[in-house]
Amino acid sequence: MTFGHPYVLLLLLLLPLLAWLKGKQGKPPAFVYSSVQLVRGILNVTRTRSGAFLTALRWLILAMLIIALAQPRLTKSETRVTASGVDIVVALDMSGSMASEDFEVGRERLSRLAMAKEVLKKFVEKRPNDRIGIVAFATQAYIASPLTLDHEFLLQNLARLELGTIDNNRTAIGSALSTAINRLRELKSKSKIVILMTDGQNNSGKVAPLTVAEAAQTLGVKVYTIGVGMRGMAPMPQFWQGRKVGYQMQPVDIDEDTLQKIANMTGGKYYRADNSQKFQAIYTEIDKLERTEADVKKFAHHDELFAWVITPGLGLLLLEVLLRHTIWRRLP
Repeated sequence: MTFGHPYVLLLLLLLPLLAWLKGKQGKPPAFVYSSVQLVRGILNVTRTRSGAFLTALRWLILAMLIIALAQPRLTKSETRVTASGVDIVVALDMSGSMASEDFEVGRERLSRLAMAKEVLKKFVEKRPNDRIGIVAFATQAYIASPLTLDHEFLLQNLARLELGTIDNNRTAIGSALSTAINRLRELKSKSKIVILMTDGQNNSGKVAPLTVAEAAQTLGVKVYTIGVGMRGMAPMPQFWQGRKVGYQMQPVDIDEDTLQKIANMTGGKYYRADNSQKFQAIYTEIDKLERTEADVKKFAHHDELFAWVITPGLGLLLLEVLLRHTIWRRLP
């Protein structure tokens, strides 16, 4: 049990003093007689304690109203939210070439997209105090998850990202970077970061990647770029009647020069993820580079008890008024 305005309860200390002053002053008599002999015939009328009861009831009602004004409430739960002040937007390439199975984990081959999602998931789990969002892009860029501290919600949206859910014929790096920066531009963050993962070149969208990089530099957004895929030729899986029947080797075409320039212009760094170990090490390094002190905020859920106090108080007030003007009516 807590009170929203506990200082109001100090008014309760005044009630005994007011009751004493009111009793000391007394009430003027209803009738004044020159001699009590005139009313000797009614002196044997039994005295009642109705007046004392009604007075006590009035003080009780006043006390209940004061308690109601103090906003009594029952605290059910408390939640501590820790925010680091680091806001991160991850731009994830979902073009068709991300299906290439460049990576090996154990004896299993993983596609570029599957590997990117796996290392991103581990990165998110290591940074519970950062607001993180996801932009998925191919021919166009979309917000897959807004910036949030609810990482369970974020990872659910990440798991839903699959090739083919958006038009994956082209790669709009400039649009993806622009969409990510727009999520950060109005925020008053200690650090604003974009992690851009792609395996190709900008061949879609209306804005050039380096033009967006200039805007990021002006807004204080740091961009880390990651070129995803092995060097040389990469195995693209081939399917027949829904079953994988083999691989076709295709050349890897990552615009490393542009990715390096974007990172250098914004104070970030360019990485080349050409195997699973290096991909994981890249996110480990970014995790170490982008650290700051956390701010802790506490939120509490309350059940307000105001109605439970004010309702019986008003009910007693109505009862007191009815009794005072009916059964226990007194002369004025």
